[in-house]
Parts: sequence; structure tokens; C-alpha cells
Amino acid sequence: MFHWDSMLVVTTAGAGYVMGSGLAIDMSGLSCTCLGTFLVAAAANTINQVLEVENDGQMKRTKRRPLPSKRITTENAMAWAAATSIGGVALLANQANMVAAGLGAINLVLYTLVYTPLKQIHPINTWVGAVVGAVPPLLGWAAAAGEVSIGGWILASALYFWQIPHFMAIAYLCRQDYAAGGFRMLSMQDDSGQRTALASLRNCIYLAPLGYLAYKHGLTTQWFGVETALLSAGMGVMAASFYRKPSTEGAKKLFRTSLLYLPFLLTAMIAHRLPNEDTKEVFNENRTRDVLDADIAFEERGEDQAKQFSQPPVAYFSVAPFPFLPVPDFRSS
Repeated sequence: MFHWDSMLVVTTAGAGYVMGSGLAIDMSGLSCTCLGTFLVAAAANTINQVLEVENDGQMKRTKRRPLPSKRITTENAMAWAAATSIGGVALLANQANMVAAGLGAINLVLYTLVYTPLKQIHPINTWVGAVVGAVPPLLGWAAAAGEVSIGGWILASALYFWQIPHFMAIAYLCRQDYAAGGFRMLSMQDDSGQRTALASLRNCIYLAPLGYLAYKHGLTTQWFGVETALLSAGMGVMAASFYRKPSTEGAKKLFRTSLLYLPFLLTAMIAHRLPNEDTKEVFNENRTRDVLDADIAFEERGEDQAKQFSQPPVAYFSVAPFPFLPVPDFRSS
């Protein structure tokens, strides 16, 4: 089943792949990574909706989903989830690497078996969900670089800290709907809204230095650090306003700002990216190996051609049938 969250996951995984690449970006690898990530995300969202079908039926914003509205049966949904999960992980393993496939499989389990049931148990589910949302850029980085390194962790941190104010704003706006669905959110235990707003503000502050860290560790140019600081300041202002006077209007402004923040962040990051040195070294090693193999093959072809041209001219006609001369035998007697 399609879900807009799946497209967000694919976008961040693709950005992670680009940032983890060296001088050249393997478009085939990028496409396969995005497709594999999409399939795993689709499986996770489907299983989530199967497990929460009763809850979704009680909420205004989710009661029209395929399962609560009886447009799709649970059996068909689980068959789709099985096919997409196996296909997605297999594609990542075959076309990317086992690190990326492992991250995809782990995130599928974390989403469906930890985050989904936790939503009905404790408000900490928002922070666990942020971990789930932070994995896709790390997966993309690993698919390109073949490892999980500091650059991937910086990308994952950006997604983690961004999600807290984004989902806190949603939780505040939809707190009555969440209560009807049986979900335990921080906003439901926070009548004043102060704790919800403070959690948003705190994580906006955490976003501010990530641009500098990206520059310091060679992911981007220094301009990305400046732009990230400005973006984080903008969202921080909205979070501070929400904290000073918690209200529906303040939560809406924070939510809308968070929607603008992420695409601008990813665009600026890619625009100012620097090639991943680790991937660049692997690329250069592979290219050197390919050149050496080509040189050896060329030398072998040259030796064969030299042997061929060392034969008497009559030999080239002797391969023809009668009435030309018989094929001479150059074997030593």
C-alpha cells in the first residue's frame, strides 16, 4: 500500500547515497537503492496498518485507509508486505551490499515490532520512531560507500533531530484524534503544551551545528554550514514562539516550517557536497585495476598479432581450399 512516508524515506535514502558517493555517482546503484528502500518502506507501512487497523478506524485522518475502509483484505495486505519486504531486502543485498540490506531489514523489524506497538504503550514512541526515520539516509550512505562512517551518522542525526519538532507539532494538532485511536503521545499528557513545545525547541537547537560538522568532516563546503544555521534558526524561531505560547496556530506554523526545512536542507547539502574520500579511493583502486587488466589484455593481443604477422605471406592464402597451396605446418619437427 502506498504511503507518503515511503516517498520521504526514499528521498532521504537517495540523498544519503549521493552524499556517500565519490567523484562519480552510480545512477544504476542509486536507482536500485531507492527502489529497494521503497519496497522495504512499503512493507513496513503495510504491516503497521495491519496491526493498527482497529485504531485507524477510530481516527478521522486514518479511517479512510484501505484496511479500515475494507477496500483491501488483511490477507492481501500481508501477502503484499511479504513480497515487498523480501524483494526489497534482496534487491539491496544484490545490487548494493549486505550492510545496506542489513540496515533495511533491521529498520523493518524496528518499525513493525517495536515502534508500532509502542505507540499504544508509552510516549517514548516518538523518539523511537525518529530512530526509524533516521536509518534511510544511513542506508543510502552505506549502499554507496560500502560502510557506515561518520558522514552517514551526521545525515542520520539531521533526520533524527528534524523529526522531533515535526511530529511534536502533529501530535499537538491531532491530540484528540490520537486519544480516540488509543495512542499514547506526549501531547496527551501535556495540557499546557509546554513540554511538547520544549521538546521541539530543544531538537531545533541540536540541528544548528550539524552543518558545521558536515563541513568539518569533509562532506560539504563551508556554505552548507551557513545555510544550515539559517534554516535551523528559522525553525527554532517557530519552536520558540510555540513554546512561549502553546497554541494550535503556533503548532501549525512549526509544522509548516518543518515541511520546508527538509527539502531545503537536502537540496543545499547535495548542492555543496564534496566527494566521499573513502569511496573515491575505492573508485580509484578499481579504476587502476581495470586499467592494468586492459593493459595486460592489450599486450596479449599484441603478442598474438606479432606471431600472426611473423608467418610467411603465402600462409594467408593457404587457408583457402584447392587450387591454392596447402596450409603450411609451422610446428617444429
